[in-house]
Amino acid sequence: MIATLLLILAGALTLGFYGAPLIVWTLSLAAVLLWSGAGTVWWALLVAFAFFFNLAPVRSRVVTKPLMGFLKKAGLLPKISKTEQEALDAGTVWLEGELFGGRPDLQRLLDEPVPELSEEEQAFLDGPVERVCQMTNDWEVFQKRDLSPETWQALAEEGFFGMVIPQEYGGLGFTATAMSAVIGKLSSCSIPLSITVMVPNSLGPAELLVHYGTDEQKAYWLPRLARGEEIPSFALTEPTAGSDAGSMKARGTVFKNERGALMLRLRWEKRYITLASRATVMGIAFKLEDPDMLLGGDPHPGITCALIPADTPGIVKGRQHDPLGVPFLNCPFEGHDVEVPIDCIIGGPEKAGQGWRMLMEQLAAGRGIMLPAQSAAGNKMLSRTVGAYATVRKQFGMSIGKFEGIEEPMARIGGSSYMFEAARRLTAAGLDHGAKPAVVSAIAKHSFTESFRRNINDAMDIVGGSGISRGPRNLLAHAYAAAPISITVEGANILTRTLMIFGQGAIRCHPWAYKEISSLEKGDVAAFDEAFFGHIGHVLRNKARMLVLGASRGHLASCPVEGPSRRYLQKLSWASSTFAFFADLTMGTYGGNLKRKEALTGRLSDVLSAMYLAAATLRRFEAEGRREEDLPFFRYAMETAFADMQKAFDGVFANFDGPLVGWLVRRPVALWSRLNTLGSGPSDELAHQVARAMCTPGAQRDRLFNLLYVPRDLEHPVGRLENAFILCAEADGIIGKIKQAMRKRQLARGNPVDALSAAVRAGVITEAESKRVLEAERARHDAIQVDSFSAREYLATAADGGWHGLPPARESAPQTKESH
Repeated sequence: MIATLLLILAGALTLGFYGAPLIVWTLSLAAVLLWSGAGTVWWALLVAFAFFFNLAPVRSRVVTKPLMGFLKKAGLLPKISKTEQEALDAGTVWLEGELFGGRPDLQRLLDEPVPELSEEEQAFLDGPVERVCQMTNDWEVFQKRDLSPETWQALAEEGFFGMVIPQEYGGLGFTATAMSAVIGKLSSCSIPLSITVMVPNSLGPAELLVHYGTDEQKAYWLPRLARGEEIPSFALTEPTAGSDAGSMKARGTVFKNERGALMLRLRWEKRYITLASRATVMGIAFKLEDPDMLLGGDPHPGITCALIPADTPGIVKGRQHDPLGVPFLNCPFEGHDVEVPIDCIIGGPEKAGQGWRMLMEQLAAGRGIMLPAQSAAGNKMLSRTVGAYATVRKQFGMSIGKFEGIEEPMARIGGSSYMFEAARRLTAAGLDHGAKPAVVSAIAKHSFTESFRRNINDAMDIVGGSGISRGPRNLLAHAYAAAPISITVEGANILTRTLMIFGQGAIRCHPWAYKEISSLEKGDVAAFDEAFFGHIGHVLRNKARMLVLGASRGHLASCPVEGPSRRYLQKLSWASSTFAFFADLTMGTYGGNLKRKEALTGRLSDVLSAMYLAAATLRRFEAEGRREEDLPFFRYAMETAFADMQKAFDGVFANFDGPLVGWLVRRPVALWSRLNTLGSGPSDELAHQVARAMCTPGAQRDRLFNLLYVPRDLEHPVGRLENAFILCAEADGIIGKIKQAMRKRQLARGNPVDALSAAVRAGVITEAESKRVLEAERARHDAIQVDSFSAREYLATAADGGWHGLPPARESAPQTKESH
């Protein structure tokens, strides 16, 4: 009996692990019965099982059809609204489908194409982008609340507003990889500058016209937008319709004017609309009403998008929001009985009611480019900044970057920079090769912006007072203030995490769930039969893979490569199978009520996000040839990703309160998970290695933290800090000679800088080396200075000069760099 049970268990795990079809399971059961000498009753049960379940026509009639009736009555499968349906139909399934399925094709992951900039795109990055950054003084932008007129002119003349527009219409026709690189470099210079360029190339008139506009609309608008003759904005959000965009109150009514021409009469109240106060053409999302059915169809076509000149009578604009003091044009505006021709609908009257589908299809791609590019560049810029500052800044006689307390947050910043740059490249490459992965784009939008919010807080802790003292020298304050903005726009992060990533993924990325729901709604018995029993096989396979890979800690997972990536790829297979099984268990347990279990779905979203980031990091490390010097960054990122997965799994298990299986998940499963963890996070030694690399100037630092605006001008705060960093790093070697001489009692103990003359006389260092150290000390002293203002300067930007008005101008003693 024991032998039989062990044989059955081993056989079941093997068949499940490899996803054997039902007929193989049936034959295997027959072999067990034959081997064990089972009686007639067992054979009869097996024959009945084989007849009712292996023969599809019989199974459909006897099992599937009654099951469909029960499911419809019980309402166990979620109902999908029209807007949800359009969101699900938007975009494609890409690598996230592999991770959601439980058996990822690791070779496919490693074979994903590596993005490269074309010569034309690289020239644009090195030329116009560099020049626009040079003419942008971020402190002046904040003080004057806008980009300079010269910068606006350069953006228009150089084609920045037409990156997304094809070359045939006068645009640049850039790839997603190129647009991501451009936005990233602009962001490293000035957040308002990058936002100004981001919006016209993201979800808005140009992109909607490219994909859905009529030939006439494209021919008229796209060249004008590409040349910067027209400034676009797009209006979706309203006071009562934020995350719930489907509840918008903006209305457009179809009517005939006195000449018999079809017209639209629109009313709206929009807010948070970037560029609205300066826009010359407005994209508007509204609900279309056709009470007289003049368009020949539904009297309520639904959400529609139209393009309206900003000077059309009835449009009221001119006010400005103040988003955390970050000076980009973000505005409310209204429309009161605005009358425009019916041809203003993007795509013409034929596209009436298709606005929501248009928006979802473009967001499926756009979310993966702009904000992720801004955050990835921000992370890299923070890595450069804190690495340099931690080297230049000294306390207790040594650079603060050598203290473990500083190394810890530095390593978090550096490790995540490596990871998110990997994910930026992978996502952009997927978009360039035709993918429009709605779930991956949502992962990118949420995880990238959250990473920058964490990292900017760590960076502020490291630089201390230099970070909070605003002025021309400050490198972090403006980015710190702007961080919550990216959290909020293009779908608030709470919504994105709790509803979109897993909510859409559970249906869109699952190999069978969407087919089950759609076939049940259509009453298609054959399709539901295939989907339902395919789903059962999928669950059994993932259950077996979870058990086998969990017991072996992933060692039994097949892996296409050797080297440092191998164990992480195996653990990724283990994590994927565990996620896939518990995703199915969660959907099966909660059914249609899963929408209300947002804390649970949020944690499952965290697992899926961490798996995608781990996959991107693995692919980057392999694609770059497994660079030995990058191993600390790679391992830090991977250990962080698996620790994040573990934390999210523990949260799922601890709060799984579903009927029947809830106790099993919360107790034995949760205990096993804590004992057999996917990861516990990077070690202190690994953090030390990452921090040391960040504090070391050279080719690796420039390669890892690249595609940024890094001026050499010593009057620019970045150039000033970089210069001091390089000089201080070189001087450290010279200082080391002096310290060694002090230990050997060749020199009296004390401050090495104070002993420079004695060290020269003793032959420990040369005169040139002494001058190099003094130059480094001057640069160090200059780089750590913070800004201060006279009372008149400080109150110049206050309303009416403050409560007491501006004090009289007085000459003060000039301040040198040394005494500033």
